[in-house]
Amino acid sequence: MTRVAVVTGGASGIGRATVQLLEAKGVAVGVLDRNGAEPVDVSDQAAVEVGVAKIREALGPIDIVVNAAGISSTGRLEDETYVAEWERAIAINLTGSMHVVRACLTDLLRKGEGRIVNLASTEGLGSARSLGPYSVSKHAVVGFTRSLAVDLGRSGVTANCVCPGATLTGMTAPIPEADRNSWARRHVPAGRYAAPAEIAYVIVALTEPEASFVNGAIIPVDGGQTAMSM
Repeated sequence: MTRVAVVTGGASGIGRATVQLLEAKGVAVGVLDRNGAEPVDVSDQAAVEVGVAKIREALGPIDIVVNAAGISSTGRLEDETYVAEWERAIAINLTGSMHVVRACLTDLLRKGEGRIVNLASTEGLGSARSLGPYSVSKHAVVGFTRSLAVDLGRSGVTANCVCPGATLTGMTAPIPEADRNSWARRHVPAGRYAAPAEIAYVIVALTEPEASFVNGAIIPVDGGQTAMSM
């Protein structure tokens, strides 16, 4: 029987690469994205519930959830915009993931084989300057994933978290190429940014039936960045 996945942020970047790889493996995929054919803002609970219901009606019960939707958010604590940036990052990066899991939960539990993969970031394992709202939201995604692993583990549902490092996506596209290359040479043992497909490879591996004993894992996919002493 064909498995069904919901991928948020699936219209671009890592999310889109994940959709393509899942489909190549025979998985039917529904996308929730504010830039999708039928836009869905994951921070809007009602919109998520409607979007998931449409995917279920079109494709069948949900077996896999990949929460790849996310935004970057910067600022210093003293900035007037800091609170707004904080609330926006939490709403999309964290609360949006929760809305999607809740909307799919009955389906995920039905056979005891559901798979949840949340995307955090290497910023969810540490923090850079002036990235407080983003970093906090991604640390929280790590915590959310661990709580899901504990709460759902005995049901057979797994929850894992992938933490990409520097990746060539729309989020990093505004950085001049020379600056990206210079940063990667200093901070990434692999010496470069990742391609979205390299992150998607790990995400999709965690959705496989054979990954049933991988639960609560927090996996950096960062070319060795977090292993490197700065």
